Amino acid sequence: QVQLVESGGGLVQAGGSLRLSCAASGRSFSRYAMGWFRQAPGKEREFVAGISRSGDTYYADSVKGRFTISGDAAKNSVPLQMNSLKPEDTAVYYCAAKDFSVFGAIYSRPQEYGYWGQGTQVTVSS
Repeated sequence: QVQLVESGGGLVQAGGSLRLSCAASGRSFSRYAMGWFRQAPGKEREFVAGISRSGDTYYADSVKGRFTISGDAAKNSVPLQMNSLKPEDTAVYYCAAKDFSVFGAIYSRPQEYGYWGQGTQVTVSS
């Protein structure tokens, strides 16, 4: 099994940047398809970005061009760089891992992921 711990959240002004980290332990993240999701109060959890076992990436339209997901093998982590933040980006951000993924496939539905971190709060002020 893999354990996931997110960090890097906080309060930032609109237009600012944050870098979230998803530290994996127990197993290398490279054996999983990885994803970042977020959940705002009163809303469903939504897909933000994903990275496949082959390194392919995919983004929600709402963050495309502003957010970047990557894999850091040296640190066994999956960072999410967030630039040009908007108040509507305010949410709890979660890192997730999917085992037994198809090589090259990216998964955008929360129910497809079996492992989750505890989440980190991101608040963007206007």
